Amino acid sequence: MMKHFSCPYRSLLLRKKDNKTSWQFLLSTTTIAPSNEEEEEKKDGVGGNLVVPPEMPHFNHTPSPYRGPSASDLFKRRKHYLPTSVGPYYTNPLNLVEGKMQYLYDENGRRYLDAFGGIATVSCGHCHPDVVEATVNQMRLLQHTTVLYLNHAVIDFAEALAAKFPGDLKAVFFTNSGTEANELALMIARLYTSCHDIISIRNGYHGNATSTMGATAQNIHKFNVVQSGVHHALNPDPYRGVFGSDGVKYANDVQDIIDYGTCGRVAGFIAESIQGVGGVIELAPGYLPEVHSIIKKAGGLFIADEVQTGFGRTGSHFWGFEAHGIVPDIITLAKGIGNGAPIGAVVTTPQIAEVLSRRTYFSTFGGNPVCSAAGHAVLRVIEKEKLEQNAFVVGSYLKECLSSLMDKHEIIGDVRGKGMLLGVELVKDQKLKVPASAEMLHIIEKMKDMGVLVGKGGFHGNVIRITPPLCFTKEDADFLVDVMDYTMLKM
Repeated sequence: MMKHFSCPYRSLLLRKKDNKTSWQFLLSTTTIAPSNEEEEEKKDGVGGNLVVPPEMPHFNHTPSPYRGPSASDLFKRRKHYLPTSVGPYYTNPLNLVEGKMQYLYDENGRRYLDAFGGIATVSCGHCHPDVVEATVNQMRLLQHTTVLYLNHAVIDFAEALAAKFPGDLKAVFFTNSGTEANELALMIARLYTSCHDIISIRNGYHGNATSTMGATAQNIHKFNVVQSGVHHALNPDPYRGVFGSDGVKYANDVQDIIDYGTCGRVAGFIAESIQGVGGVIELAPGYLPEVHSIIKKAGGLFIADEVQTGFGRTGSHFWGFEAHGIVPDIITLAKGIGNGAPIGAVVTTPQIAEVLSRRTYFSTFGGNPVCSAAGHAVLRVIEKEKLEQNAFVVGSYLKECLSSLMDKHEIIGDVRGKGMLLGVELVKDQKLKVPASAEMLHIIEKMKDMGVLVGKGGFHGNVIRITPPLCFTKEDADFLVDVMDYTMLKM
């Protein structure tokens, strides 16, 4: 059977034809003659190359037998009892019943490589034993009190979390989600500065409550409700933006908004260091430091939305903002904080946090002891298993492998992101950059059929989002890239 393609050898397996950007695999150097049982393998029609479907890496886990309702039954009941504008992925929705580290299992026991991680949420791995143990142990002791009582699980986690931030960023407020964390952060900024105006970036996503929907700048995520006091600046998108990779020129638009759209002072600025839902957009170099300076001069607070970029996911740093050499005034957290437990947080300075003492601020479930125990276990696992370093090593390797496909497949317009937060933008033409939205849906459907689950995103719905658990391996990366390559060859 043909050997598994591995990124270090891809350069040996590619041949340029007629000095054009058209490439083909040279399979002869890596192919073992197929057996009689493999005669069903077909030609791909591109240069007569033989293409063998990649094999998923071995994984030592046997899922438990599933005796629950079928996917078709669940889909019918979901439509009736759980109405939502967002339906399940795929033509035939998956009924996922078990997870183990970077893998998921459906009702039939079929294994899938999870390269989406519950939307960048599963940081340590599905059902990581250390996180499960900490959660179950706490649940056996005490499931819930409120912040009106003392509980060591909540305080221990707050202390451990605060230790991960620079300077005086030591005041922690726990919430239930990223939306709630961003909602609270925006309110704190407005209270502290006595200003109402907030600046956010076009194409950014910050949640679906009233204030966060205002800060979100994609019409697909905005209902026709009152959203006041938010100004949206030019998106510093190096791939599609008007100024390319010149971050300072984009930052000038923030100054223009302050000069022409406000009284000259603002409550704050909120941004993701890498836009997640917006299509894994890395902000142009120099942008955030320049905006940080502009916002501080205007009396505002800088809010770093770390809901997707936090907890080592970018690999190079524990927090996304650190790569830009700035220190925010407020940081919002969620998703990877609990490895799937419903918890978020706002971290700021004691001076700024004081504004919430002017009235009664209260969250019934903020700092739930079970969720806090899970979050604290996540911090310990990330450190013990060096998952931040793994995100850097494997993520860099995966990005390189994905980038190697660009010359081979015209449909790939851009590969971007850092660590385990990567995006592949699909276009109909690499020069014109026309979004290939329908093609993207076809590709992720076929990748699912071959055992790989990825996400979708971007304003045009043409970006494959890759945000796996941080325990992802190089073998997993090879399999993902080979499946994507095989799927595109078969289009």
